[in-house]
Amino acid sequence: MLDDTTVRIDTENLRDIYFAGGCFWGVEEYYARIPGVYDVTSGYANGDTENPGYEQVCYGGMGHAETVHVRYDPKIVSLKTLTEQLFKIINPISLNRQGNDTGSQYRTGVYYVNASDEEVIRAVFDEVQKSYDERIVTELLALENYYLAEDYHQDYLVKNPGGYCHIDFGSLEDVALEDAATIAVEPAASSKP
Repeated sequence: MLDDTTVRIDTENLRDIYFAGGCFWGVEEYYARIPGVYDVTSGYANGDTENPGYEQVCYGGMGHAETVHVRYDPKIVSLKTLTEQLFKIINPISLNRQGNDTGSQYRTGVYYVNASDEEVIRAVFDEVQKSYDERIVTELLALENYYLAEDYHQDYLVKNPGGYCHIDFGSLEDVALEDAATIAVEPAASSKP
């Protein structure tokens, strides 16, 4: 039973944002651990072909970035906080390389679907830029396309706890929530009996 301090994720009013931070296995797991995030999936974004597969993305020069789709409740965690978290797990001045992974598919970026989100994201980029002499190369673009990655990539680190990951999960301790109460999912009204 839920008590009075429980915050319910409002599945009717979820927002979408897409983050590229190198290999999507760790990025997916990182965002999945943030309270207020409802769902995270791995996929391929902003490329030149429809429905690419992993081999095409890695070796075919199709222009896609390994990207995670984050669905979140903005009443619990803000877009600003989610964007700030990306910069805790990437090197924003490293072009087409994160950790041991190299190639344009490992570029970093934030891809938005709501034009109104650009201003919030841009403010985070501007703040991050102040910490670097070199220009940050993380992309800030509207989402052009997104294709779900193969099943074996979804929840990869949950299925393979010892799998490769370039992410430091320690920075999750710094997540500032809009409301620090317990999180629970409130099913959408349409799914209730």
